[in-house]
Amino acid sequence: MFRGVASVTMDSRGRMALATRFRDEAVQRAGNLLVATIDPNETCVLLYSLGDWEEVQRRLEALSNIGSSARLLQRLLIGHATDVEMDSQGRVLIPSMLREYGGLEKRIVLMGQTNKLEIWDEQIWRTRREEWLTVTRESSFGNLSDLDGLSV
Repeated sequence: MFRGVASVTMDSRGRMALATRFRDEAVQRAGNLLVATIDPNETCVLLYSLGDWEEVQRRLEALSNIGSSARLLQRLLIGHATDVEMDSQGRVLIPSMLREYGGLEKRIVLMGQTNKLEIWDEQIWRTRREEWLTVTRESSFGNLSDLDGLSV
């Protein structure tokens, strides 16, 4: 399970080293085989182990092609999905098109989201985090303990 946040750097070739805890989880889930794609709702890149991605893709393929929303989601997620490999030093090369989409530069934030990692440009992530915190504080679910008995 991917959880937590880690800061890493991306080299000039577009390679980033996974934080050790994420690397260990990725290896356990799928060896060195990963899939990167865009997040259609945010300016970040999603990184799945191959097995987790295959489950997501199966669910996407099961959506009816009659509706334009399903086709759009399939087009964006499956169409941008790219197989990537983690090298022996724990680095992953993020394709240039995905780096461009995510605005990924040198300083990167990896955010665990259970079955995937979100890859954020550090400045974009800081800005979005402040927006999320503001929304949380100002909304009716500002007290997270009100969510179905969740206690945090």
